Amino acid sequence: MAQKGVLLDQDQLCCSVCLDLLKEPVAIPCGHSYCRSCIEDCWDQDVLKGVYSCPQCRETFTPRPNLRKNNMLAEVVEKLKKTGLQAAPPPALCYAGPGDVVCDVCTGTRKQKALMSCLTCLASYCETHLQPHYEFPALKKHKLVKATAQLQEKICSHHDKLLEVYCRTDQQCICLLCVMDEHKGHDTVSAAAERNEKQRQLGMSQQKVQQRFQEREKELKELRQAVKSFKRSAQAAVEDSDQIFTELIRSIERRSSEVKELIRSQEKAQVSQAEGLLEQLKQEIAELRKRSTELEQLSHTEDHIHFLQVHRVLLPPAGDWSTLQSLAFFVQLKEEVLITCCDGSNKYPSIPMLSYGMNCTFYSECQYRFTLIQ
Repeated sequence: MAQKGVLLDQDQLCCSVCLDLLKEPVAIPCGHSYCRSCIEDCWDQDVLKGVYSCPQCRETFTPRPNLRKNNMLAEVVEKLKKTGLQAAPPPALCYAGPGDVVCDVCTGTRKQKALMSCLTCLASYCETHLQPHYEFPALKKHKLVKATAQLQEKICSHHDKLLEVYCRTDQQCICLLCVMDEHKGHDTVSAAAERNEKQRQLGMSQQKVQQRFQEREKELKELRQAVKSFKRSAQAAVEDSDQIFTELIRSIERRSSEVKELIRSQEKAQVSQAEGLLEQLKQEIAELRKRSTELEQLSHTEDHIHFLQVHRVLLPPAGDWSTLQSLAFFVQLKEEVLITCCDGSNKYPSIPMLSYGMNCTFYSECQYRFTLIQ
């Protein structure tokens, strides 16, 4: 039980600045006690302001109070040290890191991370130094916000007062003294009222943005579906065109083979007929050569009776000229090409071979299919 009492005294004998046992404790006019070095460091930072305050209750003093050693506390601390008992460990410290807001009351090289900032005191506090704002009635009325490093931005640069008013005329935050000075006669409202109005406008803007977002999402979905549909249609068209051209190529190859066979068949027939005519022509030439010799001999005979008797026999007959006509037909084939169309009809046009078939049924069919593909 006695040990419990000692532990309670240990909590009461800790400095609220360094969170350790009091070293050369001193009391200030408000009644709170600190280490001499801790309170002097705090007040050294307030020299330029000329106003000195208590780190716990924020009571201000002018001029700077003279510090006197608290003999009773010093004796208690010495007794506590002589008992050999160690002071109760302070609560877990959370030191400020890069980007954190540091406590304005903590001293030393390493300061704790601030949890809240007071807009009335214009200072930031760690968990330990924030307790007076929850315990003392005067401090409970102060407005606490999440710890921020921009406290100076909330202070009027002309009057060093808190920015609490919004000037709609100049579109800027001002303090109460600014309302009576350079902003006199302007359209001014409290910062909270302007925040509510801006919040309402922000809500309307958010609704419009959300509506626009939903519309664009719908359009994006429809566009994606249209792209997919177009790709499917294009793929189907490619497959259909491949099938059509494949059938067309097969049909052309089949017709080409048929035309080639027909041309070769006609060639064979005509060549066979021509060879027969050649044999006839050879025989006729041989016969004519023989008669030419006989006629030559007859022309030199001096026997009139023999001449008249043989003359009639040796004359060529006025007979058939079909052989010569067939010969003329094959001479014509030398300059013209025999064309056999797909419908089986034979033509003899005076055009190059590359132009054949332009009027045939097969060409019309090909042209029709090509039109379908287009």
